[in-house]
Amino acid sequence: MFTGIIECLGTVVAVAEENGNRTFIIESSITEDLKEDQSVAHDGVCLTVTGFRPEGYVVTAIAETLRKTTLGSWKPGDQVNLERCVPVDGRFDGHIVQGHVDLTATCEKVTEEDGSWLFQFRYDASSGHLTVAKGSIAINGVSLTVVESSPGYFSVAIIPYTWEHTTFKNLFAGKTVNLEFDILGKYVKAWMERR
Repeated sequence: MFTGIIECLGTVVAVAEENGNRTFIIESSITEDLKEDQSVAHDGVCLTVTGFRPEGYVVTAIAETLRKTTLGSWKPGDQVNLERCVPVDGRFDGHIVQGHVDLTATCEKVTEEDGSWLFQFRYDASSGHLTVAKGSIAINGVSLTVVESSPGYFSVAIIPYTWEHTTFKNLFAGKTVNLEFDILGKYVKAWMERR
């Protein structure tokens, strides 16, 4: 389980195809603290550390993950948001993030607003997923509060700290992001649909 509070940025060093899967080597400031079998969220996608190379640690994404997330477009030099699992005795500063991406969205507009930034996103409303104003959403693994919400659309505001310490500074209109909707909302929606 994650909180959506990003620890650091990682850099994709290498990408290799293996039987329909894709292996990535990631360089980061937390590499020395990692161990094999550890789960790390990469732009909101939970991946298992499978090994180490001199230039970084190794993770593998299966075909299903590549289809449902932005990982299929990763290339050497790309930066990614990284977060290790929350420790049992740790603080819980964001919201419950599982590292299970629901779908992708497209950034429609970025507006600088005198010290902050407003990002607008559009996603497939037919998926049945929803956001609510003042609710939580994870975008590329970052825990954020929804500002405006309507079917297939939402916006979030980014403070300077988030801008500087995540990949939001590299995000522009037309770029695709990973979305994980609030797990509590997903359970309520499923319960209502089964009644």
